[in-house]
Amino acid sequence: MTDPCAVPVRRLDPDLPLPGYAHPGDAGADLCSRVDVTIAPGERVLVPTGVALALPAGHAGFVHPRSGLAARHGISIVNAPGTVDEGYRGEILVNLVNLDPREPFTVRRGDRIAQLVVQRVERARFVEVDSLDETRRGDTGHGSTGGFGPAGAASPTAGETPTGA
Repeated sequence: MTDPCAVPVRRLDPDLPLPGYAHPGDAGADLCSRVDVTIAPGERVLVPTGVALALPAGHAGFVHPRSGLAARHGISIVNAPGTVDEGYRGEILVNLVNLDPREPFTVRRGDRIAQLVVQRVERARFVEVDSLDETRRGDTGHGSTGGFGPAGAASPTAGETPTGA
């Protein structure tokens, strides 16, 4: 295992913790809310975390939902994962959404609201071509492997007749 990369953090609220990992081996570091806010059903709110980062060159941060909030309360992140670019130096904000159709949800100051995954990222150089190499998958996309029946059963494409129909 390699040593973790150092990420300089500017604490914008001295009473809130720095991002941290709950367990050894966790991929995501917890981010906490800097404010109390109630999110109505179907509403989205931009929640400040009280921290700003200086991600190392060649790295990005990805803000993921916390599985417990999603499973127990329907709280997720609108643009999951949210991307924090290496050059961004402002406060990390989390765009929470309440997907529960009936119950409002209250976030309290200091609550863990999201997880930040810091990853090394590759910069691409996009090159226009006339055609692309052929692959087994080809141009099949959404739902191309099925998913609505037994493993290996492909879903028909619009306009196709399902086998056995």
